[in-house]
Amino acid sequence: MTSYRHTARRAAIAAAVTTAALTLAACGGANGSTSSAASASASASAPAPAAGSAHNAADVSFAQGMIPHHRQAVEMADLAATRASSPEVKKLAAEIKKAQDPEIKTLSGWLTSWDAQVPTQGSMDHSGHSMPGMMADDDMSTLEKASGPAFDTAFLKLMVKHHEGAVEMARTEKSAGADQSAKDMADAIITSQSAEITRMNTLLDK
Repeated sequence: MTSYRHTARRAAIAAAVTTAALTLAACGGANGSTSSAASASASASAPAPAAGSAHNAADVSFAQGMIPHHRQAVEMADLAATRASSPEVKKLAAEIKKAQDPEIKTLSGWLTSWDAQVPTQGSMDHSGHSMPGMMADDDMSTLEKASGPAFDTAFLKLMVKHHEGAVEMARTEKSAGADQSAKDMADAIITSQSAEITRMNTLLDK
């Protein structure tokens, strides 16, 4: 009887040891090669980070360039309020200012959130910018001195060039940027300013 009990006890202990070993092996596999394989599989199947969750250098460049670009457009639009003779030009200028003022604030907010420098108003030098379509000091001086129909023509010609530059910058952002909100703004700029270019060219042809 005693021998039977000892035999049974030894069998039970052996079974327990075997079970424990199998359990440890399984855990080791889960934390080792099996885990690595699962991790690799998960990485391969996991969706990419949502667009707009990160920004890159192109986004910063777009915002830092578009702020002074927009500020100059607003400056040109402000001149139209007192110098333009055409109601269509005055209306267009007011619409440009209404659209671009809020975008300046949005762009500045993005740069602040990205810990990037926001261009200051005083830093805007018309002749020092490499952004496409920016007016040189001579162009702005000519516009400031003009009035009536001469202003209308100068304003439209210069603003067409200015808008074409903004569209070019926006296309660069769409192709190279990472932040979805910035790319969405770029898309809106392309759409709205391309339409305004067509509108201004029509006014020039009259």
